Amino acid sequence: MNGTTRTNDMTLVVTGASGRTGSRVARAARAAGMTVRPASRATGFDWADRATWEGALRGADAAYLVHPADVGAPGTAEAVGELAAAALGVGVRRLVLLSARGEDQALPTEEALRASGADWTVVRSAWFAQNFGEGPLAGELRRGELVFPAGEVAEPFVDVRDVADVVVAALAGGERYAGRTLTVTGPRLLTWAEAVAEVSEATGRALTYRAVRADAYRETLTGFGVPDEEAAFLVEVFATLLDGRNARVEDGVRRVLGREPRDFSDVVREAATDGAWKE
Repeated sequence: MNGTTRTNDMTLVVTGASGRTGSRVARAARAAGMTVRPASRATGFDWADRATWEGALRGADAAYLVHPADVGAPGTAEAVGELAAAALGVGVRRLVLLSARGEDQALPTEEALRASGADWTVVRSAWFAQNFGEGPLAGELRRGELVFPAGEVAEPFVDVRDVADVVVAALAGGERYAGRTLTVTGPRLLTWAEAVAEVSEATGRALTYRAVRADAYRETLTGFGVPDEEAAFLVEVFATLLDGRNARVEDGVRRVLGREPRDFSDVVREAATDGAWKE
């Protein structure tokens, strides 16, 4: 694969195509002229059933990999390594993995992809700005208070659309991005309290942030319906990931896309306009 890739000739398998990142990757890929093949249980693909993998991959040129569990969760490295082998077995060499910035537990999954022999790219993402307006955290904010184990740590929240654009640019870039790890963040640091304050301003509602210890957050996760074993793993991740190691801005978006990343405030204003936090 030399130079850039003709995107209108590329068929991209998107795992998690109905999810937070997969849906944006699918949209960005279609906008770039790619043919998108969604891979989900609705289309007959299941990460837990290896018999479904080859059929979803056969005839494609590339695949975007996002595991339904956390990228560092037990068993994810093995699953990604085996799916990469299945992809290579049917001629799909170009694979892009979504990973987590600063998460030590994610490193074995990244290594499994690197060791597969595929033309790989890893995209390490910061915490999504959209997490405040979609999913369980949005539900908490609608009730007026966000409880989270981040203390006063600052984070460069990234727009998922920027993550998707970087994934598609990496696929279109041919050899330029093969064998590379790309780290993407938003343009500025915010604490969780500051982020909630921006949501409060955009909505005109009094919203608060309450910090708790990571080990005390396990009960909150199980209240969201997270299985106890998974909740225990996430508490372990939060205890290390939210220690300040990610409190810096990186230039991956600008380097890949040639523009600055979208700002958190823009995401919040759009979400507020769409009614994300209406009671």
